[in-house]
Amino acid sequence: MLIAAALSCAGTASFAGGFSFSFEWGGIPSCTTGRPKTVPNPVFTLKDVPAGTTWIYFKLVDKNVPGYDHGGGWVAYNGQARIEPGAFKYKSPCPPGGKHTYEWTATAKSKKSAMGKALGSAKAAKEYP
Repeated sequence: MLIAAALSCAGTASFAGGFSFSFEWGGIPSCTTGRPKTVPNPVFTLKDVPAGTTWIYFKLVDKNVPGYDHGGGWVAYNGQARIEPGAFKYKSPCPPGGKHTYEWTATAKSKKSAMGKALGSAKAAKEYP
């Protein structure tokens, strides 16, 4: 439990053969009303992406309200270490009246398909705001 909390605070975690990433919320509008805005993805910094990856699917989950669909998006991968804002749009973090922990999952794929085989996945979490 302490390890998970430490990883959550650090904003990065590693799974599947060293594949990991970190993220920064960036310049998203402040939101604590419980009504998320549609915003560009945060900056993602990638490390040890599995060989054969051509697409990465990013998905955001509010760990305090996991049933809410914040969405995510597909990003073409061609060896870059950084994914800049604007690669896709999602519903921003927007906890009503307090802090929530949000977790991104990145799934590396050899083709852009929800049914395709995952080559690896990684998670990174942070509190907002």
